[in-house]
Amino acid sequence: MILLNLPAFAESNIPFVTRLRTSASDKRDIADSLMIDADSMGASFAGAHGLFAIDGVSAEDLDGDVVLVTPLAGRAERLLRRASRHNTLLVTERCDQLCVMCSQPPKKTHVDRFALLEQACLLAEPDTLIGVSGGEPTLYKQKLLSMIEHVLDARPDVQFHILSNGQHFERDDVDRLRDPRYRRVSWGIPLYAADAATHDDVVGKHGAFVRLRDSFALLMAAGARVELRTVLLSTNVDKLHDLAHFVVARLRFIEAWSIMQLEHIGFAKGRWRDLFVRHDLNFTPVATALDAALLHGVRAQLFNFPLCTVPAAYRPYAIASISDWKNKTMAPCQQCSEREHCAGFFEWHPDEDAMAVVTPL
Repeated sequence: MILLNLPAFAESNIPFVTRLRTSASDKRDIADSLMIDADSMGASFAGAHGLFAIDGVSAEDLDGDVVLVTPLAGRAERLLRRASRHNTLLVTERCDQLCVMCSQPPKKTHVDRFALLEQACLLAEPDTLIGVSGGEPTLYKQKLLSMIEHVLDARPDVQFHILSNGQHFERDDVDRLRDPRYRRVSWGIPLYAADAATHDDVVGKHGAFVRLRDSFALLMAAGARVELRTVLLSTNVDKLHDLAHFVVARLRFIEAWSIMQLEHIGFAKGRWRDLFVRHDLNFTPVATALDAALLHGVRAQLFNFPLCTVPAAYRPYAIASISDWKNKTMAPCQQCSEREHCAGFFEWHPDEDAMAVVTPL
């Protein structure tokens, strides 16, 4: 697994954002820090915030990374890795839902880092897609949208993908989201069933389905780009057919519908045997949903489904979706001809479960 948080020591006492450079460059920015010494497991840098050192990763791996150094915590957080296509900023750990399978269990406290995260985005590599996640980012909607707009103004090459539960859009947001800048922003919003009882039960919030339905209407009126997300669970797998028909009848404006396998972390870890669906044993509910979506022109895709666990006819819809820093493959996967196109498994997926389904293609 790729480490995102590393030990760090700094002269400065306040948190700061900087981009790491291992050699001098004509394109250096005032926010860059230049390496002055290194060994196999770390490097020292000098920049506008003084001297600091980062341990645990070679200087070569750090080159070009945008990091947030928090001296009092003795930590450097790799916010944007130069060599990765999977960079996501955690803007808050607070959330107003309590999903049964949440991979990032919410906290009651919030640390406001929007100004620092904005600095990081401005230092992103050209043509970067930056993910934004939580908690629930739109709990701080005004600060979130202001940060996004500032970055989009300064960096016309940057795009954002924001994960949100869709509970906080208001009619007053429609005109703002119609701004042409927001064509470079997409929203990843979950919907777990076509009936309120099931959806509300999954997210642990009464009234969430009705509120989400209203938000979809506002997003459609704003011309927003939306990726619909549905995690496969034992409680909703038999309702995928109904959900598919709801999607094609009511949500045709979405850019894509992502059906996602469960992640063995957070709340799902303790409920794994109750919630996890062995789609390799019965793919019919997933196939039926895919067929309905595709028949009506809704782009559907499978996230976190290893290719060898999906019938051949549906493998084109199973994409390599797991971020590189939390991805693993099993020993038999080394022999697979489709390895580079496969989602593989989450680093924390039980090895015995993975080995039970892996069959090299």
